[in-house]
Amino acid sequence: MTYKLTTLFCLTILFSNVLVAQNKSVTLDYYYNNEYKINPDNTKERFHYIWEDKTLNGYSIWGSIFNEKGLTTKKLETAPNSENLKGTSIYIITDPDNQKESPNPNYMTDDAVKVIANWVKQGGVLVMMTNDSANAELPHFNLLADAFGIHFTDKVRNSVIKDISVGKVMVSENQDVFKTARTLYLKGISTITVTGNAKAVVEDKGDIIMASVKYGKGTVFAIGDPWIYNEYIVNDRLSAEFQNGLAAKEFTDWLIQQIPNSKTTKK
Repeated sequence: MTYKLTTLFCLTILFSNVLVAQNKSVTLDYYYNNEYKINPDNTKERFHYIWEDKTLNGYSIWGSIFNEKGLTTKKLETAPNSENLKGTSIYIITDPDNQKESPNPNYMTDDAVKVIANWVKQGGVLVMMTNDSANAELPHFNLLADAFGIHFTDKVRNSVIKDISVGKVMVSENQDVFKTARTLYLKGISTITVTGNAKAVVEDKGDIIMASVKYGKGTVFAIGDPWIYNEYIVNDRLSAEFQNGLAAKEFTDWLIQQIPNSKTTKK
């Protein structure tokens, strides 16, 4: 009898946790990152760091990880406002366009900063993922980052050409994002500086690679690289020591845990 009650209790908790996670959503920005490629038949196709892109350039694997955790994946193709961010638990902005990537890039504005900051303050989880300064628009995007005591610099780290060891970043145990992943691969990244309550999450050779800060009821995470798009996960095959696939799952778990009153089951 006791065994049956214990089993029933565990199943109830498991089912409850899944339901809680399924009520959450993660929204990926398609406005500040708005890149298209021309296909052989001259048609235009959106690509680069989007959920639907299953090539090495896409976030389809990361989207699947969120889905496995019970979250709904969404996209935002317009500038953020209080209405279109409503119902979003996690908001990801990655690789904001410069004029090299888009002929008419959408730059971050003071009004958008106010909207996003207020959304975070109410409990939102914001993820800012840039790129090196040659491949992302940092001056305007820093309007948003600076609001949280985080700043993306023009210093470029891990410029991998042939030697993949240049992209190695070691993660210390003295942080709470990556439980077991210790050896990561990142290339061509912008380093970060922090002020106020913002703190480094991952540092390497004196540079801040990842940072986070609590802001009101919400959380902000920053990294100077689009990082866990498909190439970075499947390219664990470059070397058995890299753990980006494992790190992607642990990072996703951590983000979900930052959602107020959120629980998730491990899969």
